[in-house]
Amino acid sequence: MTIFIIEDEDMAARRLQKLIQDCEPAARILGRADGIESAVAWLKSHPKPDLIFMDIHLSDGSAFEIFSRYQVQSPVIFSTAYDQYAIQAFKHHTIDYLLKPVKLEELRQALTKYQRTAGPQTADYQLLADLIPQVRAPRRFLIRSGSTMKVVDASEAAYYFSQNKITYLVATNGKRYAIDFTMDKLEQMLDTTTFFRINRQFIISVAAIREMHTHSKSRVKIVLSPACDEEVVVSAERSPHFKRWLTNTDEDENLADV
Repeated sequence: MTIFIIEDEDMAARRLQKLIQDCEPAARILGRADGIESAVAWLKSHPKPDLIFMDIHLSDGSAFEIFSRYQVQSPVIFSTAYDQYAIQAFKHHTIDYLLKPVKLEELRQALTKYQRTAGPQTADYQLLADLIPQVRAPRRFLIRSGSTMKVVDASEAAYYFSQNKITYLVATNGKRYAIDFTMDKLEQMLDTTTFFRINRQFIISVAAIREMHTHSKSRVKIVLSPACDEEVVVSAERSPHFKRWLTNTDEDENLADV
């Protein structure tokens, strides 16, 4: 069994490697990456490993971005300190989802699960996603204001943003509503062909972009419609993916001068 580890914490990577070797002495660790860029570079330049262990929060962003930049063919065991990404994880050839600190017995069970599904005639790890209920974006939001409530249709949303730990939906008519969803949860639920999370604070739709301007460090400054009082800038690590999202392509050249 050959294994590739994607983990940005040295101590966690060393501990995981030791646990793997305790469970499977014959397992061979091919390498390790600590971020999206290094992981994609390694995967593109090496034969595919039998199995990948992957953390989610990496040094340069979310590990899920790896799947948008490279067609990962190996089954994956996620190892993370966060439990809220399990449903999203099981969309990506996932064998198991282990919470840190990883326990030896849980790791052993995950490897046993991999061995049961790794054969060419039983690649059932791809079917695991079908066993997980799919989280769908709500069609309507229930808005509370004091003792009154109203319903806002999700199709009215131009963009979402967070401020002082409150998440807001900004409708196309400019009205702003506080909603009971975190930005992380919305990112998992919204249609990625329509919405994109440009930074920790904003998730925007294509239709909400009025203007775009070049900004420092290859970032993109956006003027939204309806207008926003906050400065809206695509973060440096998300800018390349944002440009590909705009053009629905794997190439950045169409927006090289944005």
